[in-house]
Amino acid sequence: MTTTKPPKQADRKIGTALVVEDDPILALSIEDILLEAGSPHVTVCSSTKQALAALEKSKPDVLVLDVHLVDRDDGWAVAELVTELGPQPPRIVFSTGNPEAIPQDIAELGTVLAKPYAPEALISAVAGTRRTGLLAKIKGAITSD
Repeated sequence: MTTTKPPKQADRKIGTALVVEDDPILALSIEDILLEAGSPHVTVCSSTKQALAALEKSKPDVLVLDVHLVDRDDGWAVAELVTELGPQPPRIVFSTGNPEAIPQDIAELGTVLAKPYAPEALISAVAGTRRTGLLAKIKGAITSD
């Protein structure tokens, strides 16, 4: 797990980011894109285990998640977990070579980007609005009655 801070001139519109990607070259590329786009802090993890440890330390504003990791083939479980981190869960971007393999209810938690994608697509996705997970929708329905 690595943590990087950007140059001081960055325009911090994106917020902090957690990148979960097991391809080191792609992880560095995503990190650079986010830093250049204004993220004040990017943490990169290469496994689900590292991602869960990072989430115990801090809650990111953005989660970029490769859903097919070396240690687990259901990386979207991390996305399900972060939707329960409070009233404003991180914006989620699924980064995958096989978008059809993501269950529809999971894909609705964020934006799905099919690899390879343009840096502009990633920036647009992380700058977008947060989506609400299934459990948050159920909680909202229960408390509004």
